[in-house]
Amino acid sequence: MFEVTEQAAGRKEAGIGIWNLSSRYNQIKIPKLEIGNQIMHILVTNDDGVQAPGLLALAQEMRKLGKVTVFAPDKNWSASGHVKTMERPLRVKETVLADGTSAFASDGAPSDCVALPLLGLIEEQIDLVVSGINPNANIGHDVTYSGTVTAAMEAVIAGVKGIAVSLDSPEGFKGLLDYSCAASVARRVAEQVIADGLPKGVVLNVNVPYLRENELKGFMITRQGLRVYRDALDVRTDPRGKPYYWIGGEAPTGIAEDGTDFGTLAQGYVSITPLQLDLTHYKAMDVLKKWKF
Repeated sequence: MFEVTEQAAGRKEAGIGIWNLSSRYNQIKIPKLEIGNQIMHILVTNDDGVQAPGLLALAQEMRKLGKVTVFAPDKNWSASGHVKTMERPLRVKETVLADGTSAFASDGAPSDCVALPLLGLIEEQIDLVVSGINPNANIGHDVTYSGTVTAAMEAVIAGVKGIAVSLDSPEGFKGLLDYSCAASVARRVAEQVIADGLPKGVVLNVNVPYLRENELKGFMITRQGLRVYRDALDVRTDPRGKPYYWIGGEAPTGIAEDGTDFGTLAQGYVSITPLQLDLTHYKAMDVLKKWKF
């Protein structure tokens, strides 16, 4: 397990829990975790599509903790947000991952790929849903767009623990990403959740720096930071003279404040942000109650 402290890199972090890494931990062979006499059953999904390499790395690591069912979209649904398909039927087919293991692919959204199994398409009870590994960080306001995060939220809505995992890969990176560190981090966080649980209505948003595992400074419990979007409207004209539009612009940045997901990643720590389903702004309620209608 992780030791949660307030100390990191020789300094105090006010209000920030830090999960220390242990080199000895990496040498321990982890047994499959059980609930009573039942092997833990983990659903793995994503928003990048069932053949995405991040999903494969995540599924392989989750198998160290128990039985894994892979159920993911048949295409890329990045930045799809929290979609529930109601206006058309959903199709599901069996497929094979690159390592030869079986999986389910659906033409639905990431959240559909969680809802379908939890509603009974998979008869065996699911104990944990882990979504990812997204090839880019999901921090700040990204969580409202992210199919990775909202898939984990769908699990929590249904009363099942949910974790979203994303890799903070370098902007404009060309070539094959190495998901091994992020997959290992996902397994370690999942083990902690299995052992200690989560408060009701909480989903964990985990973001991992693009580093080797032995280069990570530790694990920090963080708050949601501020993303800075630099979107721009790109107006074009088709061959028939009709306009069409792209939402483009430069890659988003963020405000690297201490204790935030963005700031923590920049410092070389794994960021673990507990998100809640209750979006109510309670302080604003007191202000609005003074309105006269």
